[in-house]
Amino acid sequence: MKIGVFAVLFAQKSLDEALDYIKATGCEAVEIGTGGYPGNAHCNPVELLDDEDKFAAFKHAFVSRGLEISALSCHGNPLHPNKEIASKHNEEFIATIELASKLGVKNVINFSGCPGDSETSQRPNWVTCPWPPDFLDILEWQWESVARPYWEETAALADTRGVRIAIELHPGFLAYHTESFLRLREIGGEAIGVNFDPSHLFWQGMDPLVCVRELGDMIYHVHMKDTWLDKPNISRNGVLDTKKYTDEIHRSWIFRTIGYGHGQEFWKAFVSELRLAGYDGALSIEHEDSILSINEGFTKAVNFLKETVLTEDRTAAWWV
Repeated sequence: MKIGVFAVLFAQKSLDEALDYIKATGCEAVEIGTGGYPGNAHCNPVELLDDEDKFAAFKHAFVSRGLEISALSCHGNPLHPNKEIASKHNEEFIATIELASKLGVKNVINFSGCPGDSETSQRPNWVTCPWPPDFLDILEWQWESVARPYWEETAALADTRGVRIAIELHPGFLAYHTESFLRLREIGGEAIGVNFDPSHLFWQGMDPLVCVRELGDMIYHVHMKDTWLDKPNISRNGVLDTKKYTDEIHRSWIFRTIGYGHGQEFWKAFVSELRLAGYDGALSIEHEDSILSINEGFTKAVNFLKETVLTEDRTAAWWV
């Protein structure tokens, strides 16, 4: 496994500046944002596909530093009920798939998307309970009338390009936990896998270790991000929380740098489960810790991985 980072964290730096900084910390892999909600500060897929000189320069920036591109990421909502937003996110997604194919990058990361409740909706509608009965009608329409045709077509395209789509399981979208992902996998087949981010599972009450065991070789990419669960706030309000992420003292949970929500015991077990699942890709740090600065949170995560997680690297036992 290689330590990596989701480089949108350094959107204020140029690509060269960001890669030099990343390389200096000891990282070996980089995940690049190409559109959607994270934006495309370091990589405009359409521009790179249309200009061979820019494409060559982009690729050289990584090769010359010995850095692997672990994934191209355009976390968006291609099923958005607002057609303008859906079209923009879909165009960025398709261009990202084409660019990944040209670069020889295996993984493109996205969300599963979330439609509205009907053809006339303008905003997404995430269904979280079965009653009143309207909710289940909405959910079935979302899956069968919107998600199925879109993901059948898009997964087939990715497959022809030799690219894997890694869906990040995230509340607010159709695929947010193990069961809903498996429904999406049934639609798209092996072209669709998971970008496994335990931070979104922690606060839903899921056990990431159990989820890794169940998903197995369907895990295509991994985000390293932690979650702090505030037990007093959860006791009074539960885990569904719409307060801003910067209102840390009142929230039921917040995202943290790895090691600040769960300790070494969990992360060692997590990497061990990934190895048992056959995963040998990047461990991509995603910094969304509102308490630590970018530099502090990122460097602490790198050091934590170096000292704690990567000690799990396999070595031949004496009896082999």
